Amino acid sequence: MFTGIVEELGSILSITQTGSSLELSIKCSFANELSLGESVAVNGTCLTVTKKTDSSFCADVTPESFRRTSLADLQTGSLVNLERAMKANGRFGGHIVSGHVDGVGRIISFEKEENAVNVKLAVNSELARYIIEKGSVCIDGISLTVATIEYSEAESIFSVAVIPHTWENTTLSKKSSGSKVNIECDLVGKYMEHFLGFSAMMNENKKNSEALQDFMTNFPSFH
Repeated sequence: MFTGIVEELGSILSITQTGSSLELSIKCSFANELSLGESVAVNGTCLTVTKKTDSSFCADVTPESFRRTSLADLQTGSLVNLERAMKANGRFGGHIVSGHVDGVGRIISFEKEENAVNVKLAVNSELARYIIEKGSVCIDGISLTVATIEYSEAESIFSVAVIPHTWENTTLSKKSSGSKVNIECDLVGKYMEHFLGFSAMMNENKKNSEALQDFMTNFPSFH
């Protein structure tokens, strides 16, 4: 479990690719504090520490994460947002983030407005359904608030306002128009949709079963 508050910028030391899987070696200052098997969010993707030194750690990227995230676009030297899993007695500075990326969005534009940078992004309808104005969204592991959203069947556009601290201490300032970013939608919304949809499906199945049973009971028997 994470909060979307980026702890530091790490850098990619090496990438070993085998088909649609990767092994990433990442330089970071807290590597010596990590334990094997510990979770670290890398650009918002929950990865497991498999090896470590005093200054770096390794993590595997599975084919599913390779397909679902933008980690496949990383290169040696790329900067990445890092966050360790939240401690049980820690503060929720952002929002509830699982590190399970829902899909990839695309940056459209940056616009400076006084002390903020307004970033516009495009997402497909599968992601847009979970994004609401003033709701939470995680972009490359950064907890942000949705400022505006324009829904469309093909591609929806939403914006976030980035404060100077976040701009200076995350990878957002290194991005450009067209850059891909990992999107994790609000966890609560996804579960609510699932529960409501599952309940409706079960009720419909029950009605169909009762109707079939009633039909079989009352259907005349011919011998």
